Amino acid sequence: MSVLSLASVWRWSRLVLLTLLGAYLLLGLLAWFFQRRLIYFPAPGPVSLPEGSAWAPLREVRIRTADGVTLEAWYLPGERPGTVLWLHGNAGDRGDRVSALDALRQRGWGVLLPDYRGYGGSEGSPSEEGLYADAEACAAWIEAEAPGPVVYVGSSVGSGVAVELAVHRPPAGLILLSPFTSLTDVAQHHYGWLPVRPFVRDRYENVDKIAQVRAPLLVIHGDRDRIVPQTFGRRLFEAANEPKTFVDVPGAGHNDLSLVAPTRYWGAIDGFLREHLVQR
Repeated sequence: MSVLSLASVWRWSRLVLLTLLGAYLLLGLLAWFFQRRLIYFPAPGPVSLPEGSAWAPLREVRIRTADGVTLEAWYLPGERPGTVLWLHGNAGDRGDRVSALDALRQRGWGVLLPDYRGYGGSEGSPSEEGLYADAEACAAWIEAEAPGPVVYVGSSVGSGVAVELAVHRPPAGLILLSPFTSLTDVAQHHYGWLPVRPFVRDRYENVDKIAQVRAPLLVIHGDRDRIVPQTFGRRLFEAANEPKTFVDVPGAGHNDLSLVAPTRYWGAIDGFLREHLVQR
């Protein structure tokens, strides 16, 4: 091959490499700036209280965070001791969790069900640090307004919020529904062909934090979860301290645990609450 041919090949190869590098960086920048639109799907409007005499004890509360954001929440006093702090997933608002609230109400449990910033009439825009501040403010509200033992329930993205809160404010118990090791792992699982890891902003590094949590743990995860595969939940569970319980829900995906196996699902939650709220 002539010197001229080698030079041409080198120029072509360099052009291809520079093009690929530019595309990689462009995708990374797009991921950096727009990723929160792929993580958080809030319903931002106000949420009406459910109707009916059974809901008479339920009241709306407003909670102020340390960084000056006002959150909207529902508080339901319970017949049993203690309070459940329910930290929901990344979509909708607290109105979409009425069935869960009703199941807890029927079993006599008190519940604080907040909407994160940007959700359900709450001020602000969601972010990892913002959601951590929201949960901290909610735990402080319970301490002031409904003192007693607290169990945190974190669903999906809420699992990251609950784990972080449990590190700094140890609860009586921690329940994680369809949890993940980290949001970075989930993003890499779904977008493995994109430059994901270096550019993820909201990471929710659960697996790095769970060993710092000393509270009893219950993990519930469906074996057909396509959003957060059960392998992530099991890896997180394995990294956690005792005492801990893993409940597999055969046939359940990410958002239908209580629909696929209501007896198994609510039986596990109710039993855990009875053990760690009532018997403290």
